[in-house]
Amino acid sequence: MEVLELAFQLLVAHAVLDFVLQPDVMAAAKNPQSKLHADGNREFPAWYYWMGSHSLGHGGAVYLITGSLWLGLIEVVLHALIDYSKCSKRTSLAQDQALHLLCKVGYIVFLLL
Repeated sequence: MEVLELAFQLLVAHAVLDFVLQPDVMAAAKNPQSKLHADGNREFPAWYYWMGSHSLGHGGAVYLITGSLWLGLIEVVLHALIDYSKCSKRTSLAQDQALHLLCKVGYIVFLLL
């Protein structure tokens, strides 16, 4: 696969999963400090279920695009850590997105070696 094509596929998948297909409830509920978790409602899934499923979707996309299970698994972990950092207000939305894009660049570099 050509580098430009790979980069485009990874960026499109990221945009679709992080913005188009991420419902408002997931964006809020993956945050441990969200008001959705404040009342102790045991019927509402804990933040780590939301974060895990969101990150797993991103990892699955990286796996499907690159054909690398390891890169897919690495994406699951890195995506969760980066989003957790944003939810904890350690990074801004712009920094969050830059870190996600740097991950994609790293995957491309790795595949080219």
